[in-house]
Amino acid sequence: MESILGIIFHSIGGFSSGSFYMPFKKVKGWAWESYWIVGGLFSWLIVPPIAAYLTIPNFGEIISGMDSSVLNFTFLMGLLWGIGGLTYGLGVRYLGMSLGNSVVLGFCSAFGALVPAIYYDFNPTDGKTTFTDMLHSSGGQMVLTGVLVCIVGIAVLGRAGLLKEKSLTKEQKVASVKEFSLVKGLIIAIISGILSSFFNFGIEAGKPMADAAVASGNNPLFQNNVTYIIIMWGGLTTNFLWCMYLNFKNKTFGDYTNAKTPIVSNVLFSGIAGTMWFLQFFFYGMGESKLGNGASSWILHMATIILTANLWGLWLKEWKGVSAKAFRTFVIGIAIMMLSIFLVGIGNSM
Repeated sequence: MESILGIIFHSIGGFSSGSFYMPFKKVKGWAWESYWIVGGLFSWLIVPPIAAYLTIPNFGEIISGMDSSVLNFTFLMGLLWGIGGLTYGLGVRYLGMSLGNSVVLGFCSAFGALVPAIYYDFNPTDGKTTFTDMLHSSGGQMVLTGVLVCIVGIAVLGRAGLLKEKSLTKEQKVASVKEFSLVKGLIIAIISGILSSFFNFGIEAGKPMADAAVASGNNPLFQNNVTYIIIMWGGLTTNFLWCMYLNFKNKTFGDYTNAKTPIVSNVLFSGIAGTMWFLQFFFYGMGESKLGNGASSWILHMATIILTANLWGLWLKEWKGVSAKAFRTFVIGIAIMMLSIFLVGIGNSM
């Protein structure tokens, strides 16, 4: 029953993340850096403490009483994850919703799923599954097979991107994705995918805070909400500095007060996007409390996001006009990603 609940929570979180970019498309007349940081203020600064207050009322006491080494390392993981989140926005900007999400989150799936287990091989911790444990158990082997299949799916989707670029004219590329650039987009997406996985490491680093939340009588289902506050501060720091730099460089500070743009609706839609961005982790935390923060938990979350994002990509007609071979390759890639979810689910149940 707990495994089923965990998968449900992961799916809800994945749907939220896969859909979060849509409200940004309603923002009019603002530069990317302007609406990105407004959304970020909601997802990294405003909503997390509200969620923590509603589920872990004593979160402030837990944070203030925590060892500084735990707080600092958790913040560092959030800082690195913040770079991944920042470049994620650029990856989707240059590759589109479908391909951008698939490449970014595919790499994020692989690194986020395996590196913690490898880390615990070198630093054994009670209750934590090591990579060696996974190699020597049938369930672990099935999960690792699912991760491998996920990586194959990434390669196939990358191939679909190459075929898409070859089959579209310059005008068609602009029509499907305004700033489509395969090489630039893939480089950024790979960097983003690797660094985005540090969110998973941040949960591990901040586990003493989650344990303290449970020990003080809070519902274990929401234990990660206190950890998220520190991780999100790290993400905010990275993104705020970069967006302020871009505002200065591009002379776009005026966006926030430009009466020629719909300021209220721009803030509203940016806020909705930011809130949806955080909700993925809110529900992921609930799923993680049931499944544990192992490879299966992380890859289920990421693969669900990939599926949702690609459904939005189809809705937005990002693959309109491509060759039959390119679209067929894209569909095969998605099918392989879904197979990886199935294999990980079986492995987790074993």
